[in-house]
Amino acid sequence: MIFGVLFFVPDMGIHGLAWGKVLGAGMHFVIQLPGLLKLPKCRYVPTFGLRIPAVREVGRLMAPRLLGVSVVQLNFLVNTIIASGLPEGSLTSINVAFAVMTMPQVVIAQAISIAALPTFSAQIARGEPEEMRRSLASTIRGILFLSIPAMMGLILLRTPVVSMLFQRGEFDAHSVELTSWALLWYTVGLVGHSLVEIVSRAFYALHDTKTPVLVGTVAMSLNVVFSLTFPGLFEGYGWMPHGGLALANSFATALEMVALLWLMHRRLSGLEGRYVLTGTTKSVLATVAMSAALWWWMGVVADESVWLIALGGIALGGSVYAGVMGLLRVEEIGGLLEVAKRRLRLSE
Repeated sequence: MIFGVLFFVPDMGIHGLAWGKVLGAGMHFVIQLPGLLKLPKCRYVPTFGLRIPAVREVGRLMAPRLLGVSVVQLNFLVNTIIASGLPEGSLTSINVAFAVMTMPQVVIAQAISIAALPTFSAQIARGEPEEMRRSLASTIRGILFLSIPAMMGLILLRTPVVSMLFQRGEFDAHSVELTSWALLWYTVGLVGHSLVEIVSRAFYALHDTKTPVLVGTVAMSLNVVFSLTFPGLFEGYGWMPHGGLALANSFATALEMVALLWLMHRRLSGLEGRYVLTGTTKSVLATVAMSAALWWWMGVVADESVWLIALGGIALGGSVYAGVMGLLRVEEIGGLLEVAKRRLRLSE
């Protein structure tokens, strides 16, 4: 896709972006074939395999998921239509802000959730729901350890981050202001987005795609209602109205998160609540210390380059957070240190 931007767009214009996307998708498929063909005792024939019960099961589970994806896309379309009627720059700013917010979400939640799904599935296949409950609780705790400080760090550093990434050419200081405002309200929902990722996949491991899709459909429907309401409320307070669209998404996602956690709690007869709450409390305390350090940092370097403010703030915030978590004797920090020590010993 980047290749398309750099080499196709100069000659083909916007069509170069589309062909870059097609090329990237094709290569994403082709690069997996060598590993697939090396699997032992596998023979491939051109058939849909509809007579195989496992294939039919995949189709049954996939159908609700397709419905859920279509509802999400419809929701984005509604937001685009609403944003198009707001002051100039609103549509671009919410699109850019959402893309920035999803950066930590992809790194934290999607990466962990994709890696955890095979473990959940194997535990359910072996008839070990208690083991899955413990694994899910540990994964939720780990996601909270990362998403809570990421949320607060991005909220505090949103303006220098947006300026560092985008302020050049037609993207001027006013564009930075518009995007930072939307990013503030999108980032409020980062924890919700992150937990929805893992809990949805836990339902998939239970061979239940209907529940997360049904809950997601209701949440996205509420998002449409909130999107029609919140911009007007923001405007009544004298705030830029496109922030209301971002808050609508965050609020609807938070409701989706609560509903999925409650339903999963019932399905697994608990979610190790005390264990998760203990870790979350320590994470919140460390995040408060991190936020204080970032507040001080931004005051000290307020007149410096946005690169220094943003990158220095990320380094400082991460260091303070990790240090406080270590002082609080969070077991995951010890585990990470052990992994780092083993890797260092192996490299020597």
